[in-house]
Amino acid sequence: MAEALVAGLRLPASAVARPRIRSRHHGSCAARVPCLSRGRLCARAAVAGPPEVDDDDAMTIDNLRRFFDVNVGNLLLLLLLLLLLLVSKTECLFVCLCLFNSSRQQFDAHGKVLQGISTRLSVSTYGEDDLISLLQSLYIKQASSQISFVDEEDSEEWVEYKIKETNMFTADKYQQIGFFHEEKAFALRYQTAGMLETVLRAGVLGEDDTGEESPKNLKIPSRKPSIVCENCLYSLEGNGRVRAFHIMDPKGVLDMLIIFHEKQGSEVPLIYSSDDADITNDDRISPLLGRWEGRSVTKRSGVYGATLSEADTVVLLEKDRSGQLILDNMSTKSGTSTTTTVHWTGSANNNLLQFDGGYEMTLLPGGMYMGYPSDIGKIVNDLDSFHLEFCWMESPGKRQRLVRTYDSAGLAVSSTYFFETKRLSTSSSSSPCRRPLPSHGRRPDLSNAIVSPVKEKAAIAFDAGGGGCCCRDRSSKVTGGRRRLLLVLERFSSSRWSESVQSQRISL
Repeated sequence: MAEALVAGLRLPASAVARPRIRSRHHGSCAARVPCLSRGRLCARAAVAGPPEVDDDDAMTIDNLRRFFDVNVGNLLLLLLLLLLLLVSKTECLFVCLCLFNSSRQQFDAHGKVLQGISTRLSVSTYGEDDLISLLQSLYIKQASSQISFVDEEDSEEWVEYKIKETNMFTADKYQQIGFFHEEKAFALRYQTAGMLETVLRAGVLGEDDTGEESPKNLKIPSRKPSIVCENCLYSLEGNGRVRAFHIMDPKGVLDMLIIFHEKQGSEVPLIYSSDDADITNDDRISPLLGRWEGRSVTKRSGVYGATLSEADTVVLLEKDRSGQLILDNMSTKSGTSTTTTVHWTGSANNNLLQFDGGYEMTLLPGGMYMGYPSDIGKIVNDLDSFHLEFCWMESPGKRQRLVRTYDSAGLAVSSTYFFETKRLSTSSSSSPCRRPLPSHGRRPDLSNAIVSPVKEKAAIAFDAGGGGCCCRDRSSKVTGGRRRLLLVLERFSSSRWSESVQSQRISL
């Protein structure tokens, strides 16, 4: 996939055609209101805040290069060697450049599309050795003016936004990157939502933007967000990727969600529209229901961050007949027999899933959802940690998740990558929810069940959840009341039946 991702896109920056742009002046780094030049929006640099990461989390140059490779491709070393043959070693080099065409959508908490804008992202590396940097420029297709002039042709114009460069210093001190090289995924933070505001103003207002702090018919991010988190997952089946942004307002409540759907070398259509608001909750939640099994990798904040843990995971999401949601998250850390289970119940409200404990998920088009606390301020006041989540189910039965964990001070401490596949169930999707699965997250195999010997010829255990019942002996507490039971026949009275167990499920 990596080769397909970068094929034909490694050229010096000067040799690549760029969108026609109107960018006459660069605003200062501290500027928050878009610069104006004869009514045109101009390029702006990202804003950087004060360092907040300990020196112990400093990255290595090798991991930094791997992070750059993920963004621009794996032919970096080959191209570098070719360039070194042509250019003096004393010169600074544009090592490579990659162009992403993308569409950007803005969503509210109920998954409704607010805006859709076409963008292009130029990514290049500059310099060498420890001084290497990642440079990114975002080009936004500018909205046409509502005022037209006679004999003046309308042509496509693009606004350039220069994203703050990434290097050895900024990756830890500002962006707090959580990077997964083999999985091709990363999470990072922004100090402000300046880039996202520029995208909205240029793509929706264009030349008609007067610089109002709160323009009509356009929701822009807070000027002082408490958190701006980007989670990026690469396609498992093509040359694309999805970047998801959580923007939390100063009080720690969700401000907005933004998705960049990007592909190399091909235009990405704006496939989601405001009409998606008519899509029922069942259309988006149904593919997520069921049992998901996989593996997770957790790393601490910073590209240098070592792997903290790996685990086998099971997620079970089901809806009972009353419409209540039941979510069980089970994790068994590698090398141990200890399984941690988190059990939530909740409800669905127009593509917004709300769980007890104050956690919410917004279901988005394209098999995606984004999870977040309903009130981060309350969590921080209680000195608890919290997390932000992005899930992309690119194809049925297979999904990736990226979870960014924060401490009680609101600092990113770790990132966790999940790859999960859906376990097909023979039971009806409308059946009542099962209770949490046993340790290690394995579904009981009733055909090979081993039952403790008892004096009686048969031991009966009722399944209160309508399926997936564990075998248990007569000394266990029996939970009853449902219409399905498991009849376990134990034949051990003679030597020829010794240690033989037969299981049979009976529906009444």
